Amino acid sequence: MRWLHHFAIGVLCLTLAACSSSPTGRQRLTFFPDEQLDQMGAQAFEQYQKELPTVNGAPLRYVECVAEALIEELPPEERAQPWQVRVFKDDAANAFALPGGYIGVNTGLLKIATDQDQLAAVIGHEIGHVLAQHANERASTQSATQLGLSVVQSAAGLEGPQGEQLMGLLGAGAQYGVLLPFSRRHESEADTIGLRLMANAGFDPRASIDLWQNMSQAGNGQPPVWMSTHPSHGQRIGGLQAGMNEALASYNQAQDRGKRPNCRQP
Repeated sequence: MRWLHHFAIGVLCLTLAACSSSPTGRQRLTFFPDEQLDQMGAQAFEQYQKELPTVNGAPLRYVECVAEALIEELPPEERAQPWQVRVFKDDAANAFALPGGYIGVNTGLLKIATDQDQLAAVIGHEIGHVLAQHANERASTQSATQLGLSVVQSAAGLEGPQGEQLMGLLGAGAQYGVLLPFSRRHESEADTIGLRLMANAGFDPRASIDLWQNMSQAGNGQPPVWMSTHPSHGQRIGGLQAGMNEALASYNQAQDRGKRPNCRQP
């Protein structure tokens, strides 16, 4: 199925001229203008603040300290955005970053990410999604997949119950063969970007492995990898270990340049 995904994206790139390269050099399909994604990010961030209480004081200062050190390492255009950081009172060990410059961290994550370096691994990963325009790519790929299925249905003249059943199977094939593996690729790419980002900011990249070991111990089971939008913890740790030598070299260079974050835990 992976060859089919690459072929389909390649054809769309040639016909629609809607492709660009991610920070890791991977070809990606992006239909939507940045302004539209930024607006969607702002709306989502506003909605999140309506649904969950925010936490100020020491927890917010701590998260802001880590986030600001990472933001300083972003490319000029992204660094210049007026980033907003919030801490949400929620036991789920989760965090997010949104197009437009929005970062949210749940209080539950602060119990799993036990120091500033582990927290930097999470926030760096989430910022990695934004830098790689994964929201745009995911929406574009889904739109292209749905468009492709509509074309198939029209060309084949599939009507009535049999046609609907076949299209349901084609939809499932598209989901498990293209969209979900693609999402796992997003997660792995965000890990790579986040590892580089935290190392360049002076956070110890080895903490990223400690973080996912903590996540694994705290987890209550995971779905099979082939039906999950996230790599298994073992796969994720393996990917991080593969890039660790390069990250450690960047970390040591950052330390030599005086980049030594000192964010106090609440």
